[in-house]
Amino acid sequence: MSPLDTARHVLDLEIEGLHAVRDALDEQFVALVELLHNIKGRVVITGIGKSGHIGRKIAATLASTGTPASFVHASEASHGDLGMITQDDAVICLSNSGETIELSDVIHYCARFDIPLIALVRRQGSLLVETANIAVVLPEVPEASPTGAPTTSSTMMLAYGDALAIALLNKRGFTKEDFGKFHPGGKLGQALLRVESLMHAAEELPLVAKDRPLSDVLLTMTSKHFGCAGVVDQNRLIGIITDGDLRRHMSSNLLEATAERIMSPDPVTVSPQALAGEALGIMNQKNITCLFVVDADSNPIGILHIHDLLRAGIR
Repeated sequence: MSPLDTARHVLDLEIEGLHAVRDALDEQFVALVELLHNIKGRVVITGIGKSGHIGRKIAATLASTGTPASFVHASEASHGDLGMITQDDAVICLSNSGETIELSDVIHYCARFDIPLIALVRRQGSLLVETANIAVVLPEVPEASPTGAPTTSSTMMLAYGDALAIALLNKRGFTKEDFGKFHPGGKLGQALLRVESLMHAAEELPLVAKDRPLSDVLLTMTSKHFGCAGVVDQNRLIGIITDGDLRRHMSSNLLEATAERIMSPDPVTVSPQALAGEALGIMNQKNITCLFVVDADSNPIGILHIHDLLRAGIR
């Protein structure tokens, strides 16, 4: 069999396994989602060998999608890590055979302290299956490895874990914004940044009253380093003055002008709750480099420069 034929055979068997897992889903899955949704503590995943590797990934997926979870290695559990499992938790044991000796201490510990135990295994009739509160037995599909090494079965376990995580995500009403909080360094986290987390506020705001002379306007623009000044009337933002506004009024007597006379009225603004990507889109569309951030009453509470967005990785 050529390498390509081998690869296609492996993928065909794993696809068959995924179809079998999907077709086997029933009310037991619903009961499992309910159980994990209602626990007060965490979902603890345990396993050893290939099952342990899959367990780590399932725990990570659960944790990043709103279900508190952690991984405890089955061997380490017997040497003190059982203390990481509390009576508020639920334990999911991953095992190919369900008879792995290293799991015995976890099984007995869960039985002793009445901790919900879920088995995710490949074979019926094992100690783990008989002891578990819920036993998920994967459908019988041949391993893709001719030696019987976990391949199809581990893929099925992983997919079942993904299905469980997303079902719990939906039940919890977990959103993209929630997901972004757990991924501030990733692309999604960057895309979900709010304007309020990037804006300059308080003393950094370049603001002048509408009746202030040009000298005050220039001093504010120079000292605040944004290249503009917001014009306020009773704390409400009514206009903006930029370098362009100054140039447009060069023919008039600027030294006697007030901020209100020079300003461009009704400046483009943004809400503090707006996404940073939305703010960048406004800047690009309007061909501007700064946005004032205002509250519901048009009171300026911040300012955002395009460089703030670029530094945060917003593109």
